[in-house]
Parts: sequence; C-alpha cells; structure tokens
Amino acid sequence: MDFTPSEEQSAAQGLAARIFGDLSTHERLAAAGTGTDAELWKELCAAGLPGAVEDIGLLGLVLLLEEQGRTTAQVPFAATGVYGLLAIAEYGTAEQRERLLPGLRDGTAVATGAFPAQGGVHTSDGALHGAVPWVPWLRDATQVLVADADRALWIVGAGASGVAVVPVETTAPWAAGRLVLDGVRGERLGNGPEAYAAVLAAARTAFAGLQAGVCAGSLARAVHHTVTREQFGRPLSTNQGVLLRAADAHMDTEAIRVTAYEAAWRRDDGREYGTAALTAAWWASEAGKRVVHAGQHLHGGTGADLDHPVHRHFLWGRQLDAYLGCGSEVLEELGLLLAAGRQEDAS
Repeated sequence: MDFTPSEEQSAAQGLAARIFGDLSTHERLAAAGTGTDAELWKELCAAGLPGAVEDIGLLGLVLLLEEQGRTTAQVPFAATGVYGLLAIAEYGTAEQRERLLPGLRDGTAVATGAFPAQGGVHTSDGALHGAVPWVPWLRDATQVLVADADRALWIVGAGASGVAVVPVETTAPWAAGRLVLDGVRGERLGNGPEAYAAVLAAARTAFAGLQAGVCAGSLARAVHHTVTREQFGRPLSTNQGVLLRAADAHMDTEAIRVTAYEAAWRRDDGREYGTAALTAAWWASEAGKRVVHAGQHLHGGTGADLDHPVHRHFLWGRQLDAYLGCGSEVLEELGLLLAAGRQEDAS
C-alpha cells in the first residue's frame, strides 16, 4: 500500500487548504447560521476543485474533505463528490455522464444521496414512493441519488413533481431535509445492488475523511488552548492528564485518517474495499466521538461556550458519528461481512 498523494492530489489539497483557511472563518460560519456558505462554494467551484474529483479519485476527495473538516466549512462537497461526481462517472451511461457531470463540475448543480437503503423508499410500476427522514444538504441539492428497498439506485430531480423537501435542522448545519417521494419517476443509475454497495462504500470512506479533518481541527484548537492558557503559573499542556488525553486524541485521529486513506486507495486501485470502508466508518464513528469530546473537555469551561469554534467541531463530530451509522451498527455489519467471507473460503 502506498498512500503518498500524487502531484495532482497534493496540488488540489494545497489549494483547498488555502481556500478553506481563508474563507471558512469563525465569523463567516457564525454569519451563515445553519445554511450553506454560498460564496465559499462558488469559490471552490471557480477554482475547479469539484471538477477535479474525477481525476484525483476517492483518495483525492478524502484529502480535500480533510481540509473542509478542519474548518467545518458549510458546503455540500462530500455529498456532491460521492453521490454525484464519482457515482455518475462510474455507473452512469455515456448519455448520463455527458448530461449530468458538467453541472456538477462547475457547481451549477448539487447532488446528495438518500442513503443508506433502510426500506423507506419503494418502487411501484417505475415510480418511487416513501420518505427518508433526513438527507444531508438536501435543501441545496438539484438532484438526489435515491436507494430503494431493493438497493436499486435512482436519480431524482429535487424540484420534480412528486418530490417534497421538508427542512430539518440537525446537529451540524448541513442544510438537511426530509425527502418525501409521491409517485416520482426516477432515472436508473447502474444495475442493482452492486452499484449501491460501491456508492455506499465510497460515501462511508469520504465521510470518514471528513471526520478525520473535523478531529484534526478540534485537536489543533485544544493544543493551542492548553499551550497558551496557564494555571498555577504554568501552561495547561504541562499537566500529565492533559498530555495523555491529547495523545489519545491524536492516535485516534491518525487511526481515522489511515483507515480512510486505505479504503480510498483500495477503491482507486481497483481492489475490493467494502470491509476497508466499514473499518474506516467504524473508526470515524467511535474514535471521532472520543476526539471531539476530548477537544471540548480540554478547553475546560471555555468548551461549554456554544459560540466557541471548538463547539462546532463537537457538533460535526457527533453528527458524523450518527450519519455513519454509530459504531455498534457499523461493527455488526463488518462482523457479518467478515463471517460471510470466511464461510465462502471454507466452502
């Protein structure tokens, strides 16, 4: 395995770090409230970063989402990347790619996904019926990748007849919404459960990369606080308990990062990566929760301030924990997958 970024991936990551660092400031995030920072998204698209995803692959997207997570930038990058650009590039027909990808590349279109399939959407005579309780960045989306109960994928226009979007406020400001489908006719993407499994694995990997950035940002803030804040005449960072808590958070963050890198690398290299994606999702859920709690706790009373930047990392970390399925659910799925593989090997 070699996770060393290519020249193109490194260049894209550096550009993303600069744009997020310059524009996703605490003041701008506070002004954006629970909505998307439209100007930041416009700047990212003008720089060609969404359009680069097809060339730099899932590992490149993970690197970009790390930079987004460090600043908790409120843009639909992860959703558009995995549920739009990568999904259509891999499973779309030539006509679908020609028609749908240009808008996703330049930002005039935004994609999201009603994932995972949990039996909430059913197909009858080619029409979709049902509801998904909440979908990230649905209020920004122009198209939604819907997974039905049979794990078939459908592209649905967010403004199409038979589609209702009900705003939902989640822990993190992801412009989420409840998706209600009443007889809307979708456009098939790919052929059955194979495409669904691949898109779900890519999404888990991408959002794990986002969590790695959220945790890195939380830890960086905690380190700065404990180094500069003094108690009893010496920095808080000299306290052994503080050092051990920060060290554990660092190791957890690195575990999230390396498992996300491995899953993305395996996908880009054409290898099986379903188990690797689940492993990354488990680390992002379980360890991510620990890291953002540690980041808030290491700020002491300051961490309880809802307006402090570290609190935003805490909210994002808990939202990603929930979105990835919570650690116990992901671990159960991973165990079943590993057991099924062993049974196949034995037979």
